[in-house]
Amino acid sequence: MDDQRSQQDVNPEKLKSLVEWTQKNDIILTQVNGQRKYGGPPPGWRGAVPGAGCEVFISQIPRDTYEDSLIPVFQSIGTLFEFRLMMNFSGQNRGFAYAKYCDPHTATSAVLTLNNYRLAEGACLTVRKSTEKRQLRLGEIPANISQGELLMVLRMLSEGVEDVSLKLAGPKGRELVALVNYASHYAASMAKKVLVQAFKQQFGISITVKWAFVSKTSSESTKQEDSHLSSCPKPLHQPAVSPPRLEPQPSRPDAFCAPDVPKESPDSVSQLEWMCKVSSMGTPQYEVRFHHTSPDGFLYFSYKVVIPGLPLPLFGCAQVLPETGPRAMKREVCRAAATQVIQNMRKVSRLQAI
Repeated sequence: MDDQRSQQDVNPEKLKSLVEWTQKNDIILTQVNGQRKYGGPPPGWRGAVPGAGCEVFISQIPRDTYEDSLIPVFQSIGTLFEFRLMMNFSGQNRGFAYAKYCDPHTATSAVLTLNNYRLAEGACLTVRKSTEKRQLRLGEIPANISQGELLMVLRMLSEGVEDVSLKLAGPKGRELVALVNYASHYAASMAKKVLVQAFKQQFGISITVKWAFVSKTSSESTKQEDSHLSSCPKPLHQPAVSPPRLEPQPSRPDAFCAPDVPKESPDSVSQLEWMCKVSSMGTPQYEVRFHHTSPDGFLYFSYKVVIPGLPLPLFGCAQVLPETGPRAMKREVCRAAATQVIQNMRKVSRLQAI
């Protein structure tokens, strides 16, 4: 029992080393949905987001090893656009991470140089190219749904949706299927786990979801990578949205255009407040209620955000790690709620422009 407890405890010396490293190097780490992220983009980044082939998958990481031992190693190969370490609620990592570089050549160099790299603790890392499959195939979707409607629904039910296309398939060419592109393999994998249940719960529709294409060369690595992803907390479903073609979407003020947020805004709550202010929509008000605790220790909350300039309040859910007190907990939930609201406002803004 003592041995089991010791395996789950966070090493205070290593945690102290992490904090000192972040402070000394002005490193910002953000905890989002069971992962701790650096960059995406990093400070001072100029240019577009790196495309396919730029990310490596890192496994066999000791559970009490943190970014201060990992990021410098992978930065030695080239500039990191993003580094994501998968975490559990206890403060230990889940044994794997992702590093994204500026170009595929640097990512290849990282695999060749760092695969079987021995850390100071003695453990050897496994490093290989991330499969980065980003496209899902949705079948048995309603024949009367439009591309724009499906895009809006998918963005409400899953994170990282970039675009969607519709086509006819099947033996007689009568089955309507959708090809959905996601921003990352991680986002697509999480969506693949939740979309079937989400469509059934929200609309009473049974759809099929599978990878759009599986090559023989990548199928085995995909299985290994997805087995790691299966241990991550699933993204929380958004609240029910109107079924396609059943109810019109509520109108929004003409002034609403989801302006860009100034870089000096300290957090998402301030960002949302600023966006509403410049759009003359009033100050957002938050209502937060505890929902449940998941087996992995995450706390789930439901929220309602009332923006005076919108005809209806915005509802949603957020998952956070336990904080030291109720005030800190509410602040964290409000930040998560504000982040989701900003994302949805920008999505709607882009759709209105189309």
